[in-house]
Amino acid sequence: MSLSLGRFKLHEIRDATFALDGGAMFGVIPKALWSQKHPADQQNRIPLAIRCLLIAEGKHLILVDTGIGSDWSDKRRGIYAIEHSETQLDDELARAGFNRRQVTDVVLTHLHFDHAGGTTRSEEGRRTLSFPNATYHVQRRQWKWAHTPSEKDAGSFRTQDFGLLEQSGRLHLLEGQTELHPGVELMVFEGHTVGLQLVRVTDGKQSLFFCGDIIPTASHLRSSWAMAFDLYPLTLIEEKRMILAQAVEEDWILFFEHDPAIAACTVKEENGEIAVDRVVSF
Repeated sequence: MSLSLGRFKLHEIRDATFALDGGAMFGVIPKALWSQKHPADQQNRIPLAIRCLLIAEGKHLILVDTGIGSDWSDKRRGIYAIEHSETQLDDELARAGFNRRQVTDVVLTHLHFDHAGGTTRSEEGRRTLSFPNATYHVQRRQWKWAHTPSEKDAGSFRTQDFGLLEQSGRLHLLEGQTELHPGVELMVFEGHTVGLQLVRVTDGKQSLFFCGDIIPTASHLRSSWAMAFDLYPLTLIEEKRMILAQAVEEDWILFFEHDPAIAACTVKEENGEIAVDRVVSF
């Protein structure tokens, strides 16, 4: 299944499922509130999706984020409950009618392991780029931050995920907001991590916005519901308010990277809060 938006064909690409601590996902919000929609297991983890976006248009095939990848020890797989049994990236690309070699561009929103873990892979005992013919787009400030992160977020980066890019000749470091291709805009945010870039696809009438980690699930549509992972939560809240106001005004489709049930929706204002309006299926 795909979604048509003007000349663009948009595909939901599900890489895996995983789980993170519910308290970390919702920060200061009490468990009595967030657990109503996200029940936790005995380790206080909640199930989450890892969902990428594939944008097909003319000669361009753009993948937004690369998933969590498959290079994980059994111990780490257990900690994060990483599961590829139902979905994995190669099968999802094939379902959409494509393969890894056809991807022309990879937009990495940021370099946390659940967004950039599939950037490289092991083949015949050596690491290689997962999308050999693609240009990889990263904000320069995020690239620098990932190599020297703070103590707070150091555990979110694995240099093995992106280390090959530096000498590959396929790394494109960006300086702020830009248009990658006509109708594919990269917007920069600072609340979750330094130099986070998110994608808006537009045909001039309708837009789809890839929410990434500023709105990881539909529950995070509430402006104050932020993650403990966010470096600058007050900045993030203001960024969310700005995006959601425009989404309501212009009827954007919001695409969620981590919501376990909803891939995309439009939103409305209801009782002073932003809420799901119409669920959009791919």
